[in-house]
Amino acid sequence: MTFGGTARRRGRWLHGDHSGAPLRPPEPPLAGRAKPVRPAIAIALLVAAGCGADGNTKSLEYFPDMARGPAYKAYAPNPVTRDGLTLQRPVAGTIARGYQPFHYGAGEPEAVRAGHELTNPYRPTPQVLEDGKFLYQTYCLVCHGAAGKGDGPIASKIPPPPSYKSARVLAFPPGRIFHVVTMGSGKMQSYATQLAADERWKVVTYVTTVLQALGDSDTAAAGAANKTGEAQ
Repeated sequence: MTFGGTARRRGRWLHGDHSGAPLRPPEPPLAGRAKPVRPAIAIALLVAAGCGADGNTKSLEYFPDMARGPAYKAYAPNPVTRDGLTLQRPVAGTIARGYQPFHYGAGEPEAVRAGHELTNPYRPTPQVLEDGKFLYQTYCLVCHGAAGKGDGPIASKIPPPPSYKSARVLAFPPGRIFHVVTMGSGKMQSYATQLAADERWKVVTYVTTVLQALGDSDTAAAGAANKTGEAQ
């Protein structure tokens, strides 16, 4: 029965079924079939072929244009640019990311103008005052003193700065104090390189709110403007 059944199946393969369409031959057992190479094995073989380099021999490279582009050193000649230089001059008016231009020069007239035009962006919140106090104690206390009276540890070795409580300094709007910190005044150097613009404003907020006891920056500005008008 088995032999006859096998013969009939083979006959159907040779001659087709009743519809006349030929049938596929029976597949051999798995042991006799060639197994396809899996993609992972092929990839592993390719990777292994590129890992046999030593100090003097390069391995196989795939897409070398992605590994080594046509880069030029900053000061090397460059045949692509119009002036033949790799390092290009920034476009006129370009500023560094995060840089805040300061459109005021040194001197009394510029300081007065800054006092009228600049507004303190900070409110005297506890965090702002804490930051301002830390910055003041780090950079300013050595000359101005802990209370801003101009009696810092080295004040006796230089012409001491005026007290923040003096009538002249009390009349300074916050913008003018910011100008002094930014540009310097008299023996005081500029602190623009040591303190960022927001840090300078925090120092101004601490000085006007705590050391001068003027409260809110807007109140300080209004009071300073009134005193300036009276002085004129």
